[in-house]
Amino acid sequence: MKTKLTDITDVVRSKNAGPYELTFDIMFKTDDLFRRVADSKVIDKALISKLYGISQDEVLGIVEFAPASAIKVTIRRPISSGALGETDVYGAQQHAPLLSLEFDL
Repeated sequence: MKTKLTDITDVVRSKNAGPYELTFDIMFKTDDLFRRVADSKVIDKALISKLYGISQDEVLGIVEFAPASAIKVTIRRPISSGALGETDVYGAQQHAPLLSLEFDL
């Protein structure tokens, strides 16, 4: 059975992690849901690179933070914050590809 990420999380957001990186916070509704997703390793570099059209080398880190029932993903920004042609200076609109994520859980 497919599970939608938005059905098992309270928060999915993106923001700047400095001018050259974006970070995504995925905060789960319960510790159990967090643990099940974390243990499954469904959120990995391959998935993030596919969702964002970047190489796996540009996925700088995926951190599971149990005290907050959260997973944090950091990627290299394709265009630095505030640079010519950049359309989201705060990085606050970059989480959209995560919102349609479905997986077996």
